[in-house]
Amino acid sequence: MRVRTTAAIAAVSSLALLTGCGAADMTKQASPFANAQGAKTVTLSVQSWVGAQSNVAVAQYLLEHELGYRVDTVQVDEVPAWDALSQGRVDALLEDWGHPEQEQRYVEDKKTIAPGGELGVTGHIGWYVPTYLAEKHPDITNWKNLNKYADLFRTPESGDKGQLMDGSPSYVTNDKALVKNLKLDYQVVFAGSEAAQITQIKQFAKEKKPFLTYWYSPQWLFEKVPMTEVKLPPYEEGCDADPEKVACAYPHTPLQKYLNADFAKKGGEAAAFLKKFRWTTEDQNEVSLMIAEQKMSPEDAAKKWVDRHESTWRKWLS
Repeated sequence: MRVRTTAAIAAVSSLALLTGCGAADMTKQASPFANAQGAKTVTLSVQSWVGAQSNVAVAQYLLEHELGYRVDTVQVDEVPAWDALSQGRVDALLEDWGHPEQEQRYVEDKKTIAPGGELGVTGHIGWYVPTYLAEKHPDITNWKNLNKYADLFRTPESGDKGQLMDGSPSYVTNDKALVKNLKLDYQVVFAGSEAAQITQIKQFAKEKKPFLTYWYSPQWLFEKVPMTEVKLPPYEEGCDADPEKVACAYPHTPLQKYLNADFAKKGGEAAAFLKKFRWTTEDQNEVSLMIAEQKMSPEDAAKKWVDRHESTWRKWLS
């Protein structure tokens, strides 16, 4: 789930466009390098949120420039990515926010997917308001007080209710259930993609307008638009087991990597490298900021990070 969830976003064009989760059917696609005789090739799954793009950009750069592989990347939504990985259409998924059903089916039962270890980054989804609004109305950061402020968040799209802004309809979120089960006078409104959501948040912030949004960390936008999380009922193990009855916060999730099981065994240096690939939230945000805000190509952003952090990535090659 981009956490039993997710989040986090439309299709990326050549990895450079930052839009929301695409709708491509990855079960119909394969790497153009898949049958290249004698070639050292790797195919990486790319989710459309910029943090996931950053992982892939750095992994691709090092696989190509340090290990001599040809790397293909394929855009795919969260759940279809598991199908593609199981079928060997892609070799690795570098940022998963937790999909228990897929883990059970493919890792435990079919054994067609193998764990690749932790990414090193902890993900969290939540509801956020701009910090300038939280400073003006400190009690707005408790969900119990949200109805009192619903009028502040009304938009043409939300009608007579307050607007809770989400990203792409393709994200797996609990927000509609939360609004219903917590009896909140709000309407979930989808921006359409991560890029559209970021644009809307920036516009609201520029005009110092109130907004309530589904958002997640790690995410570079926090550095540009400070936001404060709204406290939902505390997360407890299993409280989100029934999607219709969810009435608790999203968990904090150590993000995981997964490899196609055959690739994990026979993928040589590439598989070993991807298992060792592990960096920090700060590392990921550094690359994400270059791609999303500074408009660098993923390859250029990856090269810049690699040039600055040799002591980090050398360990992944040993």
